[in-house]
Amino acid sequence: MISSSARLQPWIELLRWNKPTGRLILLIPAGWALWLNPSAPPSVVLILQILLGGLAVSGAGCIANDLWDQRFDGQVERTQHRPLARGALQRGPAFALLLILLGLSLAVVLSLPAASLGLCLTLACTAVLPILGYPSAKRWFAFPQAVLALCWGFAVLIPWAAATASLSGSPALVCSWLATVVWTFGFDTVYAMADRRDDASLGLRSSALSLGSRVVPVVRGCYLLTAITLAIAAWSAQIPAPFWPLWLLAAVFMQLSCNPLNQKDASMGTYGKHFAQQVQAGTLLWLGLVLARGWGA
Repeated sequence: MISSSARLQPWIELLRWNKPTGRLILLIPAGWALWLNPSAPPSVVLILQILLGGLAVSGAGCIANDLWDQRFDGQVERTQHRPLARGALQRGPAFALLLILLGLSLAVVLSLPAASLGLCLTLACTAVLPILGYPSAKRWFAFPQAVLALCWGFAVLIPWAAATASLSGSPALVCSWLATVVWTFGFDTVYAMADRRDDASLGLRSSALSLGSRVVPVVRGCYLLTAITLAIAAWSAQIPAPFWPLWLLAAVFMQLSCNPLNQKDASMGTYGKHFAQQVQAGTLLWLGLVLARGWGA
């Protein structure tokens, strides 16, 4: 008799809840937005709403990705054991869960304050197209990681709009959005480096393949631009001193994390470790904002 935990395991894997790093890395830019906007610090209720909405959208994106790539995942070393690829789950139930998560995401948006509801609903509906379309980008676009980066950008726009009921175009908003986009392009390009051989043999595209020998310098440049634009955002938002030592530490750590990527024999574990390190760097930046807002209170 199959235990309940064994039955749940494929669903946990489908949502990537067995690998929480990817869930955290989506929520970090939302944290930047919540503590950089003029109404910061956010209420506990808003934090919980963004947390729940972020987890639901992230799970939906994972399912959409696996539904799109089911016939490829079994031929890629990193993804061959995913539940749809190995036949542990069927497409119908997975699609049903996708609809449930999208419905939950909509419910979270509808629960936001009336002043910000219309704007957030518009942003959420706009985000659905790139989120569901991203998995197909590797078939027709040389830099599919740029599409994911645009998806990640909504992790700044929606929390900001929820907190302020506007997208004012302030330097803090523009720069935190840009920091998120280039940071995402950088770390997801590294993630794609693990699949270069398999993607090339399957005729799939990625920024890691398209950039060739320039991939590590471009990733370093993305992280440098991330640090600079987030610094401009913090300066524009008049974030006080406690933020800056952690900003400097995170900026240096991002660059140091790229050193192992130059190794010709870099393993899949090297790329996975790098991904986890970006969670650590992003969390340092968020923690700096939280401490700074508390310092100025």
